[in-house]
Amino acid sequence: MQADRLPPHDLSAEESVLGSILIDGMAITKIAGYLSVDDFYREINRQTYEVCHELFQRDEAINQVTVTHELENRDLLESVGGASYLSHLVEVTPTSVHIEHYANLVRRTATMRRLIAAASEIAEIGYNDDPDVDVALSAAEDALFGIRQGSQNRDFVPLRDSLEPYLEDSSPLDQIDGEQDKSPIATGYKRLDELLVGGLQRSDMVVLAARPSVGKSMLGLNFTLAAAKGGFKVGIFSLEMGRDQIAMRLLAAQSRVNMQQIRNRIQSPNEEDQVINSIGLLSDLTIYVDDTPFQTVAEMRGKARRLQMTHGLDFLVVDYMQLINGGSSYGREGNRAQEVSEISRQMKGMARDLHIPVLAISQLSRAVEHRTSHRPMLSDLRESGSIEQDADVVMFIHREDKFTTEEEWNKANPTQPFPRDRASLIIAKHRNGPTDEVEMRVRDSVGIFEELSFQKQSSPSYAPRAGAIR
Repeated sequence: MQADRLPPHDLSAEESVLGSILIDGMAITKIAGYLSVDDFYREINRQTYEVCHELFQRDEAINQVTVTHELENRDLLESVGGASYLSHLVEVTPTSVHIEHYANLVRRTATMRRLIAAASEIAEIGYNDDPDVDVALSAAEDALFGIRQGSQNRDFVPLRDSLEPYLEDSSPLDQIDGEQDKSPIATGYKRLDELLVGGLQRSDMVVLAARPSVGKSMLGLNFTLAAAKGGFKVGIFSLEMGRDQIAMRLLAAQSRVNMQQIRNRIQSPNEEDQVINSIGLLSDLTIYVDDTPFQTVAEMRGKARRLQMTHGLDFLVVDYMQLINGGSSYGREGNRAQEVSEISRQMKGMARDLHIPVLAISQLSRAVEHRTSHRPMLSDLRESGSIEQDADVVMFIHREDKFTTEEEWNKANPTQPFPRDRASLIIAKHRNGPTDEVEMRVRDSVGIFEELSFQKQSSPSYAPRAGAIR
C-alpha cells in the first residue's frame, strides 16, 4: 500500500544547506554539531556535505574551489554533477543567514524517514511472534527511543538553567556582549598564576591529569568558578557528568555547604542563606554547560565557535579527554592510541582557532598505582604520548592519601604526619615558563582545593577585571 510513496525529503532545503556553506564556509559551525551526513536524502548531497564536513574537521577553507578539489581527489566530482552542480547550489541559495532553518528542515525529514524505518522494524518484531511479550515490547521501545535520542539537539546551556529549581525568583542574565579579551585567565590560585605567568594563556592547550577520584574534575570546576568570577565567559563540555551535577558541585564550592546537604535540602538557616546567595551569584556568571556524551572534537569546535560568536567565550573546559569520540577509522580499527593522538592534535587546533585556553582533563594510566613512588610522570598520560607533545602545560594532581593507608604511611615515614586531605599540583611541563609544585589542601565535602599558604581566605584568590562580580 505504501510502495508507491517516496520517503519524506526536501531537496530544496538540502541544496540550500550546501549552498549556504559554499557561500560562507563559517556557516557550517552553526549546524555541524547536529546535522549529520546521513540526514541527507539525495546521495550527491550527502557526498558533498561529507566533503564539507571533512574540510571543516581539518580546519581548511570551505568554498567552491576547495570542495571541487576535494571531490576530484575522491573521484566523486563527476558523480555529483561536476563543478556546475556546485555553482547551481550557490545560485539557488538566496542567503547563508538562514542555514539553521534549512538544516532543521533536512533534519526533520530525516527523522520522519527513520520513523518509517523503525515502523518496519517494529512490524517485523510483531511478525516474529516472540513468546516473551516483554522482550518484544522492549525491542519496539528501543527502536523508537533510538530515534528520539538521535533527534535531541543538545548544546551549551547556561548554568542558570540548572540552578533555577533551587530558587524561585532569579534575576535575568545580563546581556552578554561578544567582545573578547586578550588577557590570561586567572585560575584563582596566586602561586599557580605566578608560575603560569599570569594564568592560563590564550591559545594554550592545558592538560590536567590524575587517577580517578583524585579531584581533577573538582579542580577544573574551581578554575571555572574563578574565571567566571573574574568576568570571563566559560564553556564546559562535560562528557561524564550531567549539567545538574555540575551545577550542584559549583553551588557547593561557592556556598561552602556540604554537597550532600544541598542535594537532600537539609541545611541550617545560615547554610540555607549561603546557598540562596550563592545561587544568585552563580546565576549571574557567564558559564555555559554542554553535557552531551560521546562527542567528536569537530562537534565541540562547532559548538564552541557558535558560542563565541553569539555570547563570547574566553575559556573552555573539556571533561574528560578519553571520553571524546574520535570519529575516525582509528577507533573502528581498534587503534585507540592513534585515535587519542588525533583528538589531542584537534584540541590544540581548537585552542588556537578560538584563541582561548582549553583545559583538557585527562586520565592517567594505572602505572602510577604500581610504582613505589606514586607521583605521576609525563609517561603516565593514558593511551597516547602525543598528549604530552601537543600540550603547552601539563599539570598533575598527586594525593598520597589516595594510594597509601595511614598505617602504611606511619611505618614508612615515622617522623612525618599522614598527608590527609593534602595535594600537590605538579606542573610537569610548561612550554613557556617554569615547572614547579603548588601545595594544596582538599575539602572534598564542598568540592574545593585551597592553596595552603592562602588557606585562611574564605574563597580562592582571583584578580577580577573591572566590573566583574565579586
